[in-house]
Amino acid sequence: MRDSFYGWYFKCQTAAQTLAVIPAVHQTGQSRTCSIQIITDNDAWTVTFPGNVFCRVGKTIYIEENYFGEDGIRLDVHTPELNIEGKLDFGPLSALKYDIMGPFAFVPFMECRHSVWSMRHTVNGAVRINGKNYFFQNAWGYWEGDRGKSFPKEYVWTQCCFPNGSLMLSVADIPIAGTHFTGIIGIVLWEGRAYRLATYLGAKVVKNQNGELRIVQGKLELEARLLESAGHPLKAPTKGDMVRTVHESAACRAYYRFRKNGNTLFDFETEQASFEYEY
Repeated sequence: MRDSFYGWYFKCQTAAQTLAVIPAVHQTGQSRTCSIQIITDNDAWTVTFPGNVFCRVGKTIYIEENYFGEDGIRLDVHTPELNIEGKLDFGPLSALKYDIMGPFAFVPFMECRHSVWSMRHTVNGAVRINGKNYFFQNAWGYWEGDRGKSFPKEYVWTQCCFPNGSLMLSVADIPIAGTHFTGIIGIVLWEGRAYRLATYLGAKVVKNQNGELRIVQGKLELEARLLESAGHPLKAPTKGDMVRTVHESAACRAYYRFRKNGNTLFDFETEQASFEYEY
């Protein structure tokens, strides 16, 4: 496919350390490359590889000696800027009952399609990055993906695992058939139950400004507020080419509140939120 990208996002997190890994393949015209991006609490790196070393088999991606799949991650990258090696094993995944895109999964020519492979799973293992050790013992993990041609021009995305739950929320400007609309997709996993918020279920944006989101859908209300950014530069696709720079806070201070029927199911402030927005 011309001018396209396909990538996964894995986040692994303890109370003290965060590691996010993004393997991806991208094609512009006849040029095909792949990459691995690494994000920690304090830094970020992008390593580019020839396109012919990328291999996807079902729910498994291989990039040279690096492996990404349902059972975990294996990392082995050595460049002048980045030396990383290690192994992380995943516990049982928390998959969604149906595609996060809902009926939009069947709409052709969409700029970007989102997937959520696991809202929450355990992570065990260790990774060494430029001499620093990252240890994960019964840690939390999250796994999502994107595919298409370009990231949305304007969007907000946040994700957080927390005791008894996990959440993901994205609000984006969606161009389609010569027009635009605001697309909302989100999942709140709380005490064993999944609450889905989405445009196709009637969700509306009440507030979306400067890293503050409030979404209302019937009797459900989700609020997410970035309190302190810790953004690091990442590469993002524009017509398949990784030429756009966005900034993600893989672990930052944020506030969340989730209400149902006017009753607060949870509200908390955390230093372990992930937040990314482009206006």
